[in-house]
Amino acid sequence: MNTVSPELLRRHDVAGPRYTSYPTADRFVEAFTSDVYRHVLAQRKRGPATHAQPLSLYVHVPFCESVCYYCACNKVVTKQHGRAAEYLRLLAREVALLTEQLGTEQPVSQLHLGGGTPTFLSDDELRSLMAMLRKNFALQSGAELAIEVDPRTVDAGRLRTLGDLGFNRISFGVQDFDPDVQAAVNRVQPAGQVFALMAAARAIGFTSVNVDLIYGLPRQTPESFARTLAQVQQLRPDRIALYAYAHLPERFKPQRRIHVAELPAAVDKVAMLQQSLAAFLSAGYVYVGMDHFALPTDELAVAKREARLHRNFQGYTTQPDGDLIGLGVSAIGRVGASYSQNAKTLAEYRDLLAQGQLPVVRGLALSRDDLARRAVIMALMCQGRVTFETIETTWLLDFRSYFKAELTQLKTLADEGLLAMEEDGLQVTAQGWFFVRAIAMVFDKPLQADRHRAHFSRIL
Repeated sequence: MNTVSPELLRRHDVAGPRYTSYPTADRFVEAFTSDVYRHVLAQRKRGPATHAQPLSLYVHVPFCESVCYYCACNKVVTKQHGRAAEYLRLLAREVALLTEQLGTEQPVSQLHLGGGTPTFLSDDELRSLMAMLRKNFALQSGAELAIEVDPRTVDAGRLRTLGDLGFNRISFGVQDFDPDVQAAVNRVQPAGQVFALMAAARAIGFTSVNVDLIYGLPRQTPESFARTLAQVQQLRPDRIALYAYAHLPERFKPQRRIHVAELPAAVDKVAMLQQSLAAFLSAGYVYVGMDHFALPTDELAVAKREARLHRNFQGYTTQPDGDLIGLGVSAIGRVGASYSQNAKTLAEYRDLLAQGQLPVVRGLALSRDDLARRAVIMALMCQGRVTFETIETTWLLDFRSYFKAELTQLKTLADEGLLAMEEDGLQVTAQGWFFVRAIAMVFDKPLQADRHRAHFSRIL
């Protein structure tokens, strides 16, 4: 850990994508319509069932009772819980339209409920949602069922309900334990509440518990964040997601309530990142990649050791690279060589469903070049290695010729010790894992042509 210098961290603290997809969602186009998506779904159904990977499902629940000022998610802030009942009816309608194309026997190996706040739904509403999904999809035995949990919305009893519904992975949104920071972002939740929920989750038997943290929030200092890190080490979740706060008030209205003068200086933000890396590694966590850490026994750490990591729109996963169906307002999916995104507002989502249309409003059909570059970027992000022969055989190209400009650009990163350029491929070094987004960005063709990257978060 001592080899990752503050100077190196500062040099690579630039804006860039997270690569939950390639091409990235900002490249989606409105020419990819509901009709195009219907055709893509029909193609999957016609494909050989024996070769089809099980589906992953993502369900977006947009509601939150209050707004967290740092939030960049698609959400609807309301205390009217009655709105959830209508939303569940809309989800059921979307699933009915989907199964007209896919049938109701599609196997599912992964389900993720995100938001917003999925636990905005009552226990009965969660039961109804899960019953609807089980009726229309074949959730496999041993499937990974994950849900994002706002600690302020649950107690031990609700966690037991989630376990009874089949959820085996949960993620607590903590962000920071410091009361002053919590007040600055309008998300006050006592540390004792999270510790009690963690104890309950372990007693119930969840396979894995994740904790989300954010550095770079208003009123944070290296000293205050060190206290949060010490508490997280004591909490010892199975996984930790550590995100850098991206202040983009021109894009995300809630962030306008954050006082810019209260944001930590760049040098302090780098210090918080460095002390986080040191704290988690010294506590025995495996650095999975980018902003994810896991205990050595966690499936994610095991998958990294065995070179079985994958990425989808929820981040790193142990699930095989396959199709993802996004359900709900703004949800993004991937089927075959295409990406799709639903309407971003509840009104448009509702109107499209009322017209009997799948609520897809944009997406992208990937070209051969997109697919080849995606293969390279995902190999870097997940395995930390690209073997030239594999890319050449799969995509019928000469790697050194096709990516000549990229290989030239990579020499600088190799000189910094982040990458080994070998005779048969590219290998991310141990130090390079902390900068893997910077390495992947070299192969991002649209990004290299776009020098105005302010719409992306910073990579560190």
